[in-house]
Amino acid sequence: MIDRDCRPSNPHCSLICRLRRSTWNTSQGAIDQKFKKYNCIFPRLYWKRVCHFYFVANDHSIANMNGDSFKSIDPTPSHASAHPIEHSSSIAFSIHDNSTEQASTVSIEEITTRQLKRLKESASDYLGKPVTSAVITVPTNFEEVQKKAIISAAKATDLDILQFINEPAAALLAYDARNTDGQLQDKNVVLADFGGTRTDIAVIASRGGMYTVLATSHDYDIGGAALDETLIDYAAKEFIKKHKTDPRTNERALSKLKLEAESVKKALSIGSSATFSIESLADGHDFTLTVNRSRYELIANKILSSFTRLVESTVKKAELDLLDINEIVLSGGTSHTPKVSHLLQSAFPTSTTITSPVTSSTALNPSELSVRGAAIQASLIAEFDHEDIEQNTHPAVTVIPHLSKDIGVVVITATSEGEEETFMPVVQHNTAVPLRRTVEIPVSKDGGDVLIKLCEGVSEIKVTKPLPKEKTVMDGADDEDDDEEEEEDLREKVYKVEKTLAEAALKRVKKGGKVEVQISVGAELEVSFTAREVGGKGGVRGELSAVKV
Repeated sequence: MIDRDCRPSNPHCSLICRLRRSTWNTSQGAIDQKFKKYNCIFPRLYWKRVCHFYFVANDHSIANMNGDSFKSIDPTPSHASAHPIEHSSSIAFSIHDNSTEQASTVSIEEITTRQLKRLKESASDYLGKPVTSAVITVPTNFEEVQKKAIISAAKATDLDILQFINEPAAALLAYDARNTDGQLQDKNVVLADFGGTRTDIAVIASRGGMYTVLATSHDYDIGGAALDETLIDYAAKEFIKKHKTDPRTNERALSKLKLEAESVKKALSIGSSATFSIESLADGHDFTLTVNRSRYELIANKILSSFTRLVESTVKKAELDLLDINEIVLSGGTSHTPKVSHLLQSAFPTSTTITSPVTSSTALNPSELSVRGAAIQASLIAEFDHEDIEQNTHPAVTVIPHLSKDIGVVVITATSEGEEETFMPVVQHNTAVPLRRTVEIPVSKDGGDVLIKLCEGVSEIKVTKPLPKEKTVMDGADDEDDDEEEEEDLREKVYKVEKTLAEAALKRVKKGGKVEVQISVGAELEVSFTAREVGGKGGVRGELSAVKV
């Protein structure tokens, strides 16, 4: 897997056409693309049984604090356990890790080393052989100084870090690796990680197994802990009504509520109701409260709706429309909550697939997506030397352009009733080059001569307003039309041809036949265009070569 960044490029192209079959005409064109800079990931999908090791670094965790200064962190999520303190311009914790009652001050670097060592020992015991290397997944906003701190801690445990990969890419790789036929469709995917203390959203353009991160968003106020707080507040208010005392003012009582709230939340993810049952919660009073899923979704609606709005805003940040999203993959333990999937289904069109345990029985465990992706990546690069991996991820190798416009074909078929025109996008925008795409286009049932145009185009959203309903007023009845909900506008995705690059023709295509079109774009943006009748002989081939100016 190689991370790639793209540099702007805008060459001019001219058409060179070589004819292999009789044609009507050809036309000249130039590709006008404004390339964008993105971060791409190229997984090599082959399988091999190897020893792998995985360690995930979440924000607010020990790993993510590594390399940060004390003033730059938010210690709030750690208040439920040990509080971070400043120590030698770095971060440390005061913990009881020995038999004495005196607390020890342990630096963040030492804690990270301990954690890696423990994970390494667990992996070695499970596999029955030593583990010496690791692939680590990190959030998309993980900085280089943090990665260097983890590498330093790993060296202290004799652990070699093979590669850092982004969590969204690892999660998507876990699903794409299940594709056994080897053909991955071009699609736009939203990776929504609804975790415990934070939420991360990434919009990824998947092009034949190549991943381009288009936009990311991070929210540290939306997560499973926030859902726990809503249940804690609800239970505390019910307790106050009965016993006139607030259990949240007592640390022991609050700890009991937090543990029970998390259990209730998990139970409501798979059942219709759950019960708080706490002995001697406060002032010697036992507490029992039954919460059904409807009540839970009502009190947590603000947080759940915020998650949906964050997804929508990230799609907008990627300069895409909701209709452009083909799939939403939910990861993180909190995505087990059914309401999360239901809200996304309501917000996105029916053409968007929501992949989660709630909507699909074949969905992977959302808590294990990054784990699976890291393990798969480890199996792909385990045989490579460390120097080879570094060379393949060097910026000199990974800088490539992306297309900013769609490239497609317009097929015009002469029929007895006139000309029939069909546009089909072949290469979507946000696709990295070099590339090759092949598509088969059915022609008119009458067959005949076919004109094919190679075009640049863009997608647009066509909005159709519903027809107004006729008002019918009955004698003696009030007008209740105001109470009726108005129908929503019909939105559909259409393509608009901006520029014709080339034209080619095929004569005497048989009835009900198909035309195969292949488009190739090279690293220097040279374009090769081939059209032929499926099952026929010959064809037409044209080339667009970049012209230096």
